[in-house]
Amino acid sequence: MTLDLFLQHLSNALSLGSLYALIAIGYTMVYGILRLINFAHGDVFMFGGYAAFYGMSLFLMPWWAGFVAALGLTGVFGIGLERIAYRPLRESPRISIMISAIGASFLMENLATVIFGGRPKGFPAPELFNRVIRFGAVSVVSISLVIPVLTAFLLVALSIIVHKTKTGMAMRAVSTDLAAARLMAVDVNRIVSFTFGAGSVLAAVGGIMWSLKYPQLNPTMGMIPGLKCFIAAVIGGIGNIGGAVLGGLLLGCIEIMTIAFLPTLTGYRDAFAFVLLIIVLLAKPSGLLGRHRIEKV
Repeated sequence: MTLDLFLQHLSNALSLGSLYALIAIGYTMVYGILRLINFAHGDVFMFGGYAAFYGMSLFLMPWWAGFVAALGLTGVFGIGLERIAYRPLRESPRISIMISAIGASFLMENLATVIFGGRPKGFPAPELFNRVIRFGAVSVVSISLVIPVLTAFLLVALSIIVHKTKTGMAMRAVSTDLAAARLMAVDVNRIVSFTFGAGSVLAAVGGIMWSLKYPQLNPTMGMIPGLKCFIAAVIGGIGNIGGAVLGGLLLGCIEIMTIAFLPTLTGYRDAFAFVLLIIVLLAKPSGLLGRHRIEKV
């Protein structure tokens, strides 16, 4: 493989890995606060793509206004999902809230099929994101450059919120000990709602970027990416934001590079994530950057 071809595949790998990282952060934020796997996160990702699509096609918004409206709407949707599906079960056994998350996921997919239709829709990608940029013999579509830069910007912004603000301090307190945080007058419901809202906004960004890179919408579009991003979060160390990013980048690079070097394995592309998950968990059960934690029953 020549250097130019390697760089071509590397650009695709970084773009896909950044998308995985962006969505995985939402998983790891919710788990870090509530020890809850939000299995509906992939469907929130789908909702963000559809919200942007209808903002531009039905309400004729400029693309930037449609994207901003979709982020806001998806954030509110994520907060509503937490209040309806998760908050009433917060003091229940873990299995109850996990079943609620799975049920919410199936409900959203079926509602999306009824409301939006089962036929795939083409996403109206603006010309700005479809330009081909050449670096010597390497050709890169502009969206493949936008995704890693946007992911890095959002990661820095989220790190500042978590480590430099009072809300972030409250998030860390709730993550460490929810009951003790309540005793210290932390508004746990507000912090949990903020976490779900922020995670949903990140999922919406991922859904819009995914729709720009792979311009086709369907009600189950979040299923496989959502599962892979959950795997990425576990690989990096679920509950650790940096670990989610590392897991996403690692998963994207292995997936693209394996296909590049071994094209006969293209049909097994989705299986690479599970193989990598098994290898990492056998070597380090807490994930690459995760800390060993004894779960309370």
